[in-house]
Amino acid sequence: MSESNETYDEFEAAVNMTPKQLSKWLETPESKRVGQKTEAGSESVGHRSERRIIELLDTDKADLSDSDYQHMRKVVGYVHRHLKQRPGGDITETDWRYSLMNWGHDPTS
Repeated sequence: MSESNETYDEFEAAVNMTPKQLSKWLETPESKRVGQKTEAGSESVGHRSERRIIELLDTDKADLSDSDYQHMRKVVGYVHRHLKQRPGGDITETDWRYSLMNWGHDPTS
């Protein structure tokens, strides 16, 4: 299996939200509130990434660029690292879950 195919498969496994779900989530106050911001009042890294994820999900595999695959690897890495930090208890309304959702993964799904 080529590296691109492996990346594509890992991305599809990590991103378990649809473009429609992601677009709706982007508009919520919770989505805008969480995540690392480069400066006060700016958009978080994950929030920006989510828009790119939507574009990637809407792009035919044959049309994906090296830059697209690079971002897909970044998403997979973030999701895998963040899942290892799962807090105890109910995660439904946690910043941990909201941050993952900004990267296309809802751990309650």
